[in-house]
Amino acid sequence: MDKITIVLVESHDLTRIGLINALKDFAYIEVIGEASEIQQGFNLIQEKNPDIVIIDLALFSTEEIEFIRQLKQFHSSEEKPLKLIVLMIESDEDSVLQAFALGADSYCLKNVSIDNLQQAIQVTHEGDSWIEPAIASIILEQAKKSYQKKTEDLNTKDIEKIEIEPLSPESQEIIDNSSLTDREMEVLELIVAGKNNAEIAEDLYISIGTVKTHVRSILAKLCVCDRTQAAVHALRSGLVN
Repeated sequence: MDKITIVLVESHDLTRIGLINALKDFAYIEVIGEASEIQQGFNLIQEKNPDIVIIDLALFSTEEIEFIRQLKQFHSSEEKPLKLIVLMIESDEDSVLQAFALGADSYCLKNVSIDNLQQAIQVTHEGDSWIEPAIASIILEQAKKSYQKKTEDLNTKDIEKIEIEPLSPESQEIIDNSSLTDREMEVLELIVAGKNNAEIAEDLYISIGTVKTHVRSILAKLCVCDRTQAAVHALRSGLVN
């Protein structure tokens, strides 16, 4: 198995050193660069071209958020797309929404256990998203509020207007819940609950490989790119309550 290369951008020296030393226990993970401030981190990302960047949310201003989005987009057009894991001190609503503005692949609180962090690294490297349950619950609550508000704002003429407007292919796939098998629905419900592949496999008594197959199928059928989008679409469309 090839090593997963990491660049760690963390402002707190003790946290950064602690993470580097802890990740040394996992033979398939290699930290190839570290930085304590954002510009040094940007330079390392471009120089080292890592598989994954783990970055401290506290380092970002509005301008830097846009810069990292552009950097991620640039790397994603290459053969090896850049994966981004954001570290957050708190799971308050403002911090969570700021983290999602980065377009990151996975989201962890800074008090994440090292076992969960290495799992987040592995899951992210495989192309899935790893989201701390406390963070996922805030995003899903936001999706519910958005869906409820749209529902409350509808009146009879609005409903008639919506019925005659053409739907996008994505919306049509989401509404057509019969395209998902019963097992895929079970997996989707657990994704919405914030569970990772290992937890889903344990709950459904199936292998992690089978879970990954179901997740890929769900993403394809819902026309979404990752698990977070799948969860949000599921809630907005009423597939999962």
